[in-house]
Amino acid sequence: MVPLQKRDQFDNLEKHTQWGIEFVEKYNKFVKERSEIEINYAKQIRNLSKKYQPKKNSREEEESKYTFCRAFFTTLNELNDYAGQHEVIAENLTSQIFIELTRYLQELKAERKTHFHDGRKAQQYIESSWKQLESCKRRFERDCKEADRAQQYFEKMDADINVTKADVEKARQQAQMRHQMASDSKGDYSSYLQKFNQEQNDHYHTIIPNIFQKLQDMEEKRIERVGACMKTFAEVDRQVLPIVGKCLDGMTTAAESIEPKTDSQQVVESFKSGFEPPSDVEFEDYGQAMKRTVSENSLSNSKESKEKPAGKSKPKLWPFIKNKNKLMSLLTSPRQPPPAPPASSLPSPSAVPNDPQSPKQHKEPLSHRLNDFMASKPKMHCLRSLRRGGSGPEDFSHLPPEQRRKKLQGKIDDLNKDIHKEMDQRDALTKMKDVYIKNPQMGDPASVDPRLTEIGQNIEKLQAEVQKFEGWLAEVEERMPSKSDSHRRSGLYEPQSSVAVSNNCAQDRESPDGSYTEEQNTETQVKANINPNPNPNPNPIPTTMPDDEEFDDDDEPLATIGTCKALYPFEGHNEGTIAVAEGELLYVIEEDKGDGWTRVRRNQDEEGYVPTSYIEVNLEPNAKGQW
Repeated sequence: MVPLQKRDQFDNLEKHTQWGIEFVEKYNKFVKERSEIEINYAKQIRNLSKKYQPKKNSREEEESKYTFCRAFFTTLNELNDYAGQHEVIAENLTSQIFIELTRYLQELKAERKTHFHDGRKAQQYIESSWKQLESCKRRFERDCKEADRAQQYFEKMDADINVTKADVEKARQQAQMRHQMASDSKGDYSSYLQKFNQEQNDHYHTIIPNIFQKLQDMEEKRIERVGACMKTFAEVDRQVLPIVGKCLDGMTTAAESIEPKTDSQQVVESFKSGFEPPSDVEFEDYGQAMKRTVSENSLSNSKESKEKPAGKSKPKLWPFIKNKNKLMSLLTSPRQPPPAPPASSLPSPSAVPNDPQSPKQHKEPLSHRLNDFMASKPKMHCLRSLRRGGSGPEDFSHLPPEQRRKKLQGKIDDLNKDIHKEMDQRDALTKMKDVYIKNPQMGDPASVDPRLTEIGQNIEKLQAEVQKFEGWLAEVEERMPSKSDSHRRSGLYEPQSSVAVSNNCAQDRESPDGSYTEEQNTETQVKANINPNPNPNPNPIPTTMPDDEEFDDDDEPLATIGTCKALYPFEGHNEGTIAVAEGELLYVIEEDKGDGWTRVRRNQDEEGYVPTSYIEVNLEPNAKGQW
């Protein structure tokens, strides 16, 4: 039957179009997964670049000055941009393919549903017409058979002589009625057959071909859309290739910019200390009996040196020392040199007996005493954190001269940049205020004044900081040795044959906290040559502490060795110092050791250091040389 054959074609087309839609869904899923892969890849690349980016600490800042480090950081930045291009790929795949295909799939399903609905409706209609035609045909056939039977019955009744005339007439009427019904059924069947043929012709030549054509167009559009998406899939990658190429070119350029000689020179500049090389160690003739002149500031005890030679003294570990007052007096001593007394009323040299500039009171620096005290101890650098709290002082005095000069210069440059920024803001606000004054409707001029005042205060603070650091920088540059100084000092060493030269140069340049100090051993030796000590100390301080003193268990405060009177007021802002007023009387508990500071006590709990040049010291007769 023809309708059933057409219905079979509809079933095949329905299966094929459904498979086409499933293919589009599969391709759309493929694009989505590719986009997710690109997103994850870009995220991992970004995380990798972020992981190796320089951190905000001094170590990374120091690394950034080397060309190979800068090349690596440039590579990381280019890699970050490279990851951004993969994010662009993922974004374009999602917006240009995945979202568009998802929308198109909804439209495609709706269109396919409409076409097959129209096809099924037309198929049902033609099948219904066919059934009606069959019904008319069967009714016509039945009516014809009934008419034949009625005619035969009439003829039989008419031929029978025993049948009454009324029965014959009745049979004749029945036969005529059946013939009329058969004639009517024939007419209905004929008209419906003609109608069905017309409908069938329209169905198979117009309606169904149109539906099939629409399905064919739908399939062609689907295939064309998939092809366009595949082309876009490739174009999305091709669009980012120029930028990816630029990223790779940037990596190549960064690699080619590495300069090994420049980096090695940076290392030289970074670790250049500025210290002079030590002079030749002089020969000490132990074959002759040497009469050592004991000066007032000497730390050697001739009596104890005979009983217990310094070379055989047993070194002690400083953490086990019980006499904490002596150790803490070394640690809390001010780091910076003492300030000069006021210029308005400088006392006479006789009024300041312990002036650190006096040649008669040449004291060994505190660094020498603490280095001798902690000689050959491998863990002495822990004093750095104990004293400084883990960070360097503001004036960078813990650095070698050359490094300190660079740090101070860099700090001054940073402060000058901040000052320029503040001045730019002040100029901008001043212009804004002028505009407000000329055009009051634009704003209140008084609203700018608080900010201008704040900026002015900031500029003053920054300028004060610049002056402070410039003073430290001038001090460093003044103390840094030059070539002429080196020749002059080397000449001063030559006649010094009777004075022992220390061969521990590293300790002479190292402060108690393991950092460098500006009081170099060469300066001490030069002063010793120029100003020989005419007044030897009758009670010299021992170089090495006896065993019983190192492990002394008493924690009593230091004993008073004299009194002093403050000649000038001293504020005592630095750590370890104490503020005094002019004319105040204090107790001296530790005399000047050559660093320009004297330790005093006001009461049982308040003690600290004051500049020796600010006080007039009166020591007890038997207090000389006490530790």
